[in-house]
Amino acid sequence: MTTQKMNAIISTAYGDADVLQLNQVEKPVPKSDEVLIKVHATSVTNAHTAMRTGYPLFSRLFMGILKPKMQISGTDFSGEIAAIGKDVRKYQVGDLVFGSTDLNGGSYAEYLTIMENDVLTLKPDNYTHAQATAIIDGASTAYAFLKNAIDLRSGQKILINGASGSIGTAAVQIAKYFGAEVTGVCSTSNVSMVKTIGADHVIDYVKTDFTKEDKKYDIIFDTVGTSGFKKCKSVLTKNGIYLTPVLTIRSLTDMLLSTLFSARKALFMASGLRDIKTKSREFKTLKKLMENDSLNPVIDRYYKLPQVPEAHRYVEKGHKKGNVVINIIEE
Repeated sequence: MTTQKMNAIISTAYGDADVLQLNQVEKPVPKSDEVLIKVHATSVTNAHTAMRTGYPLFSRLFMGILKPKMQISGTDFSGEIAAIGKDVRKYQVGDLVFGSTDLNGGSYAEYLTIMENDVLTLKPDNYTHAQATAIIDGASTAYAFLKNAIDLRSGQKILINGASGSIGTAAVQIAKYFGAEVTGVCSTSNVSMVKTIGADHVIDYVKTDFTKEDKKYDIIFDTVGTSGFKKCKSVLTKNGIYLTPVLTIRSLTDMLLSTLFSARKALFMASGLRDIKTKSREFKTLKKLMENDSLNPVIDRYYKLPQVPEAHRYVEKGHKKGNVVINIIEE
């Protein structure tokens, strides 16, 4: 039997964007409980650039100590089911789906396999493949923090630092959907966009340091990890919560110490490491928000598969607005 090949971006070592190389590799074959996805679009996020470098070092406990466990990286995708395993019942060949592989990687390729009961569902009809893949990382992370970790409620005041990024743009919309009063923090060039997606107030960090203002917040969601719990304590309410998805020694220490000694809490969560059942349930809730236009992606730039290294370099500059999409098949 002839082995079929596909194009993929592989990395056999940790390092800068040059470790990402376009190669032909074996096309995967689905196991009995898996589906084969013909990938139309994937994305590049800050999480992906961190996974490529292998930093912070303790993240390698999950990704591979000396080199990546998964040579094909990328986590988010939207595409078409090209084949199914013999035991698959939920999907059929031709179904348009989107989902996430998390630490299993594989989306920087023309095809990938994923279990039918993993983080996977039918793509909303009102979304293109590019839009669907763009919403996944930011919205999944934001929802996990705002509803799973703290159960954000109507009327609460939340400040979102990094409101113009992939997590931030999703967090603004999700927080508004659940009735919170939202303040977004971003640079001058992004103020108008953050207002457009629903923020009640926008702070330009170039002009104003929110940690030195008088207004207090029930929740501060630091999506980029630049402010820190110590600086934010003074603008948190008495029982306020500081959230961040950015894994550092400082964030873990803040979480431990605040749990023991402070009414105000710091919370870090590796949302991608949670159990599949929880992530899958949340993913289907996000789909409903997408279908009723309560959640819309912000897309900064589009690249093609051979340009993944270039996309990584752009994301690492730290100035992207929303999301960066890789179009493997042009729509």
